Amino acid sequence: MGVCMEYTKRRNLNRGYLKIEVWQRGMDLFDLAFRLAGSIADFKLKSQFTDAAKSVSAIVAEGYGRRTLPEYLQFLYYAKGSLGETLARACGLLRAKLIPAAGFEEFASLHYEIENKLRALISSLGAKRGDGTWQDTLPDINNPLIH
Repeated sequence: MGVCMEYTKRRNLNRGYLKIEVWQRGMDLFDLAFRLAGSIADFKLKSQFTDAAKSVSAIVAEGYGRRTLPEYLQFLYYAKGSLGETLARACGLLRAKLIPAAGFEEFASLHYEIENKLRALISSLGAKRGDGTWQDTLPDINNPLIH
């Protein structure tokens, strides 16, 4: 998390997702999934699990970059779907005894946290849509206060 957070010192508005807790914790999930998958010999199983895990934070970032509320919300729902797929893959790996129970528990706990933070973010943005407080356009990039 620390290395990527350094990028937020650069005031590019499209990097704002780096400050979002759902994205940060999604990166933690990505890291944990790769560590858990390290000993899995079956390339396809390993790939499916890690691909689903890496999609969560990537989709949050992609949606943030769209900058319209409806698109952003749609991408957050996609991230929610990838999060579900990630847990399903982890359950299968545990059942097949390809990841340890302790590792699965750590994964499930982090997954639960991210799932709840994602639901809260979706709810918060939905409220902004309802009350009209979402700014749907980017500020003027020539504004010296942004740099």
